[in-house]
Amino acid sequence: MSDQSTSGDKPDSKGFFGAYGGQYVPEPVKARLDELNRAMEAAQADPEFQRELDSLNEHFAGRPSPVFHCANLSREGKGAQIWLKREDLNHLGAHKINNTLGQCLLARRMGKKRVIAETGAGQHGVATAASAALMGLECTICMGEVDMERQHLNVVRMQMLGARVVAARSGQRTLKEAVDEALELWVNDPEMFYVLGSAVGPHPYPYIVRVFQSVIGREARAQMLRETGRLPDACLACVGGGSNAIGLFAGFLQDAAVKLIGVEPGGRGTGYGQHAASLCLGEPGVLHGFNSYMIKDAKGEAGEVYSISAGLDYPSVGPEHALLKDTGRASYVSVTDQEALDAFFALSRHEGIIPALESSHALAQALKMAPTLPPEAILLVNLSGRGDKDVAQVAALGRETPPA
Repeated sequence: MSDQSTSGDKPDSKGFFGAYGGQYVPEPVKARLDELNRAMEAAQADPEFQRELDSLNEHFAGRPSPVFHCANLSREGKGAQIWLKREDLNHLGAHKINNTLGQCLLARRMGKKRVIAETGAGQHGVATAASAALMGLECTICMGEVDMERQHLNVVRMQMLGARVVAARSGQRTLKEAVDEALELWVNDPEMFYVLGSAVGPHPYPYIVRVFQSVIGREARAQMLRETGRLPDACLACVGGGSNAIGLFAGFLQDAAVKLIGVEPGGRGTGYGQHAASLCLGEPGVLHGFNSYMIKDAKGEAGEVYSISAGLDYPSVGPEHALLKDTGRASYVSVTDQEALDAFFALSRHEGIIPALESSHALAQALKMAPTLPPEAILLVNLSGRGDKDVAQVAALGRETPPA
């Protein structure tokens, strides 16, 4: 249990955010995690590390990413003004590069020659492959066989960047199984660095990912003040594991008047195996070495999950989000596949921006909220990725064009 951690703080000395987080791992694995924690602390204390990361963010990733006022969508909704934080404009098309540059830089600092990562929608895999190529690191990516089929474009991109892509063929053959596969390969190779893609896993990974993704919130806060003269009324982000959401929320945690809203995948409904809404419909439990809210089966193990978006179908969620839910600092809702698809087309049709299906979940919630708020209200949505990877999947659903 935590001895100090509250919303927005570092985890406590044992890696807990309140009751959530920790290191539920064997002693040999704990030793490697503690080594990683020491390396991260040393890197944070070294101004040269931050200078190099800042340079990579600017010259390789293309930061800062802009904010954008969706004037057309806002007019259509006849309510609040919808703004986007355009993480889709980063190199490779998503927020994931913020984290992979930091972790691969850390891996190189630790003297590692090989990295491994899991991926769902493929964006983290692509970002890891690119970061590894840049830094001369051998790269392996584990991806569920189902996700490899629905996100084939990203599989090809990873391979073009020099990564070896390993198919996870057990269980549901999606993100959880990709994590299982990556962890097994990592545990058996002491010289390998695990580039974990979301704010999940045993300590110190949730904190490391939050640190590297917090650039989103820092930029967004300053940009909204500059563009609108004030802070948004609410910040919204999709939540699978929770990295893009914690990155955005980190910039506003101390602003009590700014609501923080995480949007989970409601899938096809609330029945077992029909969604991946861990915070909305799950309960606390341990998975992949950490304690947080999770979807469970009848035996109390990690349950079956589903989402139209490959990046969101994970049966648990980052421990800091669990704490933010329990303290009430953030609220969490879910939207269905259909609502996400409708938002996907709304942004494409009215603003000329094709969003990732993951990001479309957050946009869908903003579109539901906007008409209930006055026109001077501001909703800031983290557009965590672009939708190029999802075009073939959406077309296969018979939805090349929006309904009349």
